[in-house]
Amino acid sequence: MKKIKNPWIGLTDRGYNCFACAPGNPYGLKMEFYEDGDDIVSLWNPQDNYQGWLNTLHGGIQATLLDEIGGWIIARKFQTSGMTTSLNVKYKKPVPTGEGVIIEVRARVRETKRNFVFIEAAITHNGETCSTAEMTYYCFPKDVAEKEFMFSECKLEE
Repeated sequence: MKKIKNPWIGLTDRGYNCFACAPGNPYGLKMEFYEDGDDIVSLWNPQDNYQGWLNTLHGGIQATLLDEIGGWIIARKFQTSGMTTSLNVKYKKPVPTGEGVIIEVRARVRETKRNFVFIEAAITHNGETCSTAEMTYYCFPKDVAEKEFMFSECKLEE
């Protein structure tokens, strides 16, 4: 796995403060991403302040993790920005929270049709699938991504 550079680092003065991936957001998830072949992966510690129930990760936070990794599929694999047009999450098992707990969020492209990308993703803990998602993203033309979303390219760290 190779770490992906966050293409928005350095844009805090222009408003970059993403709840999911901005490293400087004090309330955020601070997700980091890796490329693993066709997949994009994030390893994340679900701390207790993201609970929905006792020692259990909130379902809305799970949906956020899944949605965000879809956005990073678009950034890395398609080298543009996009927007979620649908997100269907299925919760299968509780996701634990706490110090030392590491979950894996993994996504891949299922299909593309014109400017739409169909993505499948999952959250796993200790090898067990806890939740899954099917999502559709609309990809912006590259000139729109650069002008409107300050996106130029998404590279791997060296």
